[in-house]
Amino acid sequence: AVWASGRPGGAVACRDRSDWAAIRKEIVKLLEDDRYVDSAYAGATPGPLFVRLAWHSAGTFCAHTGTGGSGGATMRFEPELSWGANAGLQYAQELLEPIKKQFPGASYSDIWIYAAIVAIEEMGGPRIPFTPGRVDKAGGAECPVWQGETHKDGRLPSADMGAPEQTAAHLRYVFNRMGFDDREIVALSGAHGLGACHPQRSGYWGPWTRAPTTVSNEYYRELLENTWTMKTTHKGKPWPGPKQYEDPTGELMMLPSDLVLVQDPEFRKYAELYAKDSDAFLKDFGAAVGKLFDLGHRGSAAPPREKR
Repeated sequence: AVWASGRPGGAVACRDRSDWAAIRKEIVKLLEDDRYVDSAYAGATPGPLFVRLAWHSAGTFCAHTGTGGSGGATMRFEPELSWGANAGLQYAQELLEPIKKQFPGASYSDIWIYAAIVAIEEMGGPRIPFTPGRVDKAGGAECPVWQGETHKDGRLPSADMGAPEQTAAHLRYVFNRMGFDDREIVALSGAHGLGACHPQRSGYWGPWTRAPTTVSNEYYRELLENTWTMKTTHKGKPWPGPKQYEDPTGELMMLPSDLVLVQDPEFRKYAELYAKDSDAFLKDFGAAVGKLFDLGHRGSAAPPREKR
């Protein structure tokens, strides 16, 4: 197979090379459209939203059953569309709908993944290989089903399981199901450096970093170098939302599942590595995201890597 790059001029593994080059241009237009706004921070683009759409689509994969993954685009349907973790992602789908109509030969699932790949590169991240060929599924009856302890929330990780030990175990439970080890879990968590949370969607509020449209290791630096305390107020009023943490300015936030990356000794060593070594982060982030985006498309997940 010929691997595709999200950047112009990259080889594309499809019959019509010009189609994916044209699709890329349309995605870039969306990313550069200054009419897009975000209530949580200035200078927003839909890039972080596209990454979240692809992440939550591919993150349904189960290595044991071979179900879920980046193919199918089943988030178009209930019950997956209404999973709590997917709140707000219908908007991302709507933004990409005109591209699907303009290029009907491309599947929704390919467009979702490709939009994220282009967004990551446009936000300064690594090149991530893209291989088209995902096939869309027909309805909600084909949404992935999860029988585990978190089945009510779908197959995606929760932000808080009540205590650091339980939250760390939950992250491993969900990510191991996909085929990821501790290092990959921490690398993938770096995507939280993009975008922000919104009370009307997840219940949480705020960006994780001051560069929410740039792929960087800033997320890990904030985790380790900033001071995080329980959020109790918001804009002068009592905070009514779920448990989250804020920095001394009240402008940045972290979830309990973020802080567990420095509370758990095994996770922490990788967070410390990425905080001090941007190149290591970008390399591992690109590899982990590429693996994530291919789950359920080019075969089952590879076995977890040996610990380094």
